[in-house]
Amino acid sequence: MYYDKFILEKGMSVKYQLLVLLFPVIFIGCNSSNQKINETQKADQPEFPSELVNFKSYEANPVFKGTGDSAKWDEKIRERGFILKEDSTYYMWYTGYTNKTGEEMKYLGLATSPDGLKWTRFPQNPIHQSLWVEDVFVLKSDSTYYMFAESRGDSAHLLTSSDKLSWKDQGALDIRLKNGKPIEKGPYGTPTVWKENDLWYLFYERNDAAVWLATSKDLKVWTNVQDEPVLNCGPEKYDQYAVAFNQIIKYMGLYYAYYHASAFKKWHDWSTNIAVSKDLVHWKKYEKNPILGGDTSSGIVVNDGKQFRLYAMHPEVRVYFPRK
Repeated sequence: MYYDKFILEKGMSVKYQLLVLLFPVIFIGCNSSNQKINETQKADQPEFPSELVNFKSYEANPVFKGTGDSAKWDEKIRERGFILKEDSTYYMWYTGYTNKTGEEMKYLGLATSPDGLKWTRFPQNPIHQSLWVEDVFVLKSDSTYYMFAESRGDSAHLLTSSDKLSWKDQGALDIRLKNGKPIEKGPYGTPTVWKENDLWYLFYERNDAAVWLATSKDLKVWTNVQDEPVLNCGPEKYDQYAVAFNQIIKYMGLYYAYYHASAFKKWHDWSTNIAVSKDLVHWKKYEKNPILGGDTSSGIVVNDGKQFRLYAMHPEVRVYFPRK
């Protein structure tokens, strides 16, 4: 009806009328062709794109570290901190501690930055003192911030917040075997989380010997997808003695895990590495791992709006930019 009216009003020639009538078919055909081209480009995408694996150190590293003052709670910083960029501000949660006491209590701090390079500590730090908090991972879902972190004894906890500052401990994570029975007692830490289609995926390590995967719909009970690890140490030398996931991202239809590892039995000289998966269960390690060496671990990537930056969080915060 629309085309009939349009043609009659304009008094077009027969040839032009046919062109107008055929235009929807031509347009749909072009869209189909573009979709096929995009699928071909995706199929040709390398498993490990350069922008995810090739980084160079920022010339002014480190961009953040402990105060070095034994009279302050964050004389040193420890293990994985986590960075979220919201609007024009970078937020970094980090763990601080001091060696002046035998207990070495680990507290939670917050720092902010306009560019992810120059950081300012929150004046009221530490922002959480009632619970030992380290190795943190932060995810925002709807209006709530979820922090998955280690507490004393490498037990994974969930904390929640509505303002990024006040955190409520929701208790230790309840992880079950595939048959519903609790996992064996012992350390379970470095919690790393992915959420998709209202299902939460938890990657956790035990004694850094391997990485397991459990899922949950209610954040109360987590059940192993399988009771075997989804990532083991070795056989490569660089991760022969320790592995732990730090972050999962989805890029070009594939999942990528940034993980830290050690080639030494006594766990020193850590490295940052990457693995890829199509289903979050089966992982393939990058054949050119590690992507960062020299004792740079707990790596996470942050999209700054133009590119991915890679931050190494331990033993100090360093940033790496993609090699052009």
